[in-house]
Amino acid sequence: MNNKKLWRSVPLALAVALSNSAMAGISLYDQDGTTFSVDGYFNAFYTYQDSEDKVADTNTKTSRVRMGFLPNYIGFNVGKTVGDLTVGGRSSFWVSINDSNQDGDGTKTDSMIDVRQFYATVDGDFGQVLFGKDFGLYGRSNIFGDELLMGVGFAPATTSNTTFGNITTGYPYANPAAQITYRTPVMSGFQVAVGVLDPNTTGSTAADDSNTARFETEATYTADYDGVAVKAWIGGAVGDSVTSGVDAKGISYGARIAAAGFALTASGFDQEGISSVFASNTLADSAESDGYLVQGSYAFNANRVVLSYGQTENTAAGSSVTTQDSLTGAALFHNINDNLTLVAEYTVHKTDNGTIDTTETDTVALGAVLSW
Repeated sequence: MNNKKLWRSVPLALAVALSNSAMAGISLYDQDGTTFSVDGYFNAFYTYQDSEDKVADTNTKTSRVRMGFLPNYIGFNVGKTVGDLTVGGRSSFWVSINDSNQDGDGTKTDSMIDVRQFYATVDGDFGQVLFGKDFGLYGRSNIFGDELLMGVGFAPATTSNTTFGNITTGYPYANPAAQITYRTPVMSGFQVAVGVLDPNTTGSTAADDSNTARFETEATYTADYDGVAVKAWIGGAVGDSVTSGVDAKGISYGARIAAAGFALTASGFDQEGISSVFASNTLADSAESDGYLVQGSYAFNANRVVLSYGQTENTAAGSSVTTQDSLTGAALFHNINDNLTLVAEYTVHKTDNGTIDTTETDTVALGAVLSW
């Protein structure tokens, strides 16, 4: 695989997540305008961590076999052309391989199946309407553009689900939510998406979540200038909370430039009243957070090398103290073939309480990813 093809190729898992219509994985049926296909993603990593609590002056070493940033999943896609319209749907089931680590609650055989996508689409000359459950729009391209998406990133030692990637160290998670979203056709490289989403307020009951819907949007631009691939995006979210009267608002943005095997990606966000972990969650107060992620990569032969740095700062409502979480990382992705990738990664995660560094965790991760 040549350099240009490698750095332009997108991991299948990323393509699935970004897809707004039926994905083409393995085609099982394609006749008379009706299609049915299946796609999947499997991964496992060995991680070794050396964690230092600088306040308590303790050190902990941990070995795990676990999933990386993306869960394992299988997805089913249907589509049908009816007159001038194409209707379709997608359901994907995301599965933890670490369910046996649920100690003390009798759930050692639970499969932890998570349905993150279950939606229908209607496409035509007007664009696309999506309704159902899918990833949010706010911060969407920030996370899906992460060069460590197929790796591990920030890896809390005791989690029984996925690792965090750069969630809390560069962007919040554009987690799946019930929504109705409209996307314009792509016009001269530009596309705009606008959605109304089910509001979700941290710390309240569902009945008291919000008196108004949550609105999210994202505008993207893609182009190729004589072999230089460019993508830029900007997104936003607004909402509020009945229980606290908090007006939630946020902006996300970023850009990626790639040429001759090299790629540079930079993204960021600035928000108030929105969780720095889950982008769909309105907080119970007007806490502020902001962050950025900067990454460089180089692809050669069947390899891709990534250098990464990201950080998120949080300021509690009414406080002048700003805490910080950061992740510095390097990774090597080696493609055995179009479906199988080997990954080696090293990261350093640090927390700062506003005065001093409080914790530091060094993580070495070795793993494999299979996708189709």
